[in-house]
Amino acid sequence: MTAAAATRLARMSGSPATVAVAAVRDQPLDAVRVAGLVSDERAGATVTFTGVVRNHDHGRAVTGIEYVGHPSADAVIAEIAAEFTGREGVHSIAVEHRIGTLAVGDLALVAAVSASHRAQAFSTCSELVDRVKEKLPIWKRQLFTDGTAEWSNCP
Repeated sequence: MTAAAATRLARMSGSPATVAVAAVRDQPLDAVRVAGLVSDERAGATVTFTGVVRNHDHGRAVTGIEYVGHPSADAVIAEIAAEFTGREGVHSIAVEHRIGTLAVGDLALVAAVSASHRAQAFSTCSELVDRVKEKLPIWKRQLFTDGTAEWSNCP
């Protein structure tokens, strides 16, 4: 059996979901690329989430955010993604978080999930994003228009 045939058979058999990508990057994120990575013939739904740097927080104007990651962040995001691979009907998972200094409008987090049905895709993607925000050792320094900065999401 060829490798392509084996891959096709595995996809048809209902095997656990694959993690297409789970990474922390210091370059701009591409939501279209991440969504494409979870493409699967068994999937009736693909849900993509993009976390975008907004221009305000708690009534203060924001110019950007600096994200700093712990050296373990790549391993942790891979562990988080793997937690979702055994879910019924979920076929593929992808998640990336950005580090570095981001401007308003830049993507800070992209997650995508393909599943047999939309409810599975929506719930898994939502829970994946919540888990990343809860567990990933990345800290956020918000940069305000008045020249001040504030750390948040720090231990």
